[in-house]
Amino acid sequence: MTFKTRINSFRRKLMKGLTKNVGSSSVAPKKGDLKREDVKNVLIIRPNHRLGNQLLLTPLVQEVLNTFPNCQVDLFVKGGVAHPVFQNYDRVDKIIKLPRKPFNNLFKYAKSWLSIKGKPYDLVINGDKNSSSGRLLTKLARAKFKIFGEAIEAIQSKYDDYEHISKCPIYNLRYYLEKADFDYSEDLPVLDIKLSEIEIAEGKKTLKDLVNNDKKTICIYTNATGDKCYSETWWDIFYQRLLKEFPEYNIIEMLPIENISKINFKATNFYSKDIREMGGILHNTAIFIAADNGVMHLASASLVPTIGFFSVTNEAIYRPYGNGSMALNTNNTNIEDWFKAIKVVLC
Repeated sequence: MTFKTRINSFRRKLMKGLTKNVGSSSVAPKKGDLKREDVKNVLIIRPNHRLGNQLLLTPLVQEVLNTFPNCQVDLFVKGGVAHPVFQNYDRVDKIIKLPRKPFNNLFKYAKSWLSIKGKPYDLVINGDKNSSSGRLLTKLARAKFKIFGEAIEAIQSKYDDYEHISKCPIYNLRYYLEKADFDYSEDLPVLDIKLSEIEIAEGKKTLKDLVNNDKKTICIYTNATGDKCYSETWWDIFYQRLLKEFPEYNIIEMLPIENISKINFKATNFYSKDIREMGGILHNTAIFIAADNGVMHLASASLVPTIGFFSVTNEAIYRPYGNGSMALNTNNTNIEDWFKAIKVVLC
């Protein structure tokens, strides 16, 4: 463990201890306190810069927009990827960004924190129950109704997927609003960057130029961060099996910014810095296969069936869902299981 990792681990534990009771005594609304048409301004807080975590916020944003037809949503996030993630969300009004490296710009960081008090909201939601800074920012925000995101035992026992990082805040919101006599029958929203018809058409053309045929396409992404990344040997065995099992499909590889290929560039490959361009291409593939990482969530948010491999992180929290997607824990499954799952998705 590096010195930086130890410092961040200590900081998280300290902040969690200091904020564990923040919001624990918040009061839920009563019948008539909240009306759908009266909620005009909602703030959602998720101060994390990673692409995956901001994509995982899209179901909550959709839930709020679906629930309150007259509302505008502000987002309090960190870093710069939120703009392309949410650019096609018509009622996402403002994105407040924290600097990614606060110690490099303490003044800007403090100014961002204080800015949260500048606008009154009808409702404020902390998007991650494990975020200490999210709880503090929710406390600072000006709103009559606040959802701090603490785990609710009554919901945990009711839903076996409550632990999922995208679903938990939606279950909490629904539980909170049911106290105000809201009814729900809709399924939970899936990840979605809301690709436009033009983006999808451009992605289809780019993919066609790449493979130069009319066969369906399997896309793999062999990179991941840290221990989540599988070895070159692992990926080479998997790739060779793909070629054997699915000769009627194109197999392409999406490359990371580092231009790394765990199969040594054996497959046709592509790369883009534009996540919406990437999403347009992925949308036109038959299936996307990767280890747990931000690009896996991008594929899921591009509405392509996604297979996510998990060995270190908890698939109950980060699994892709919707559109026939699956999570596979490679610690307790084998290659035969993986290919059975892939065949289920493709068939």
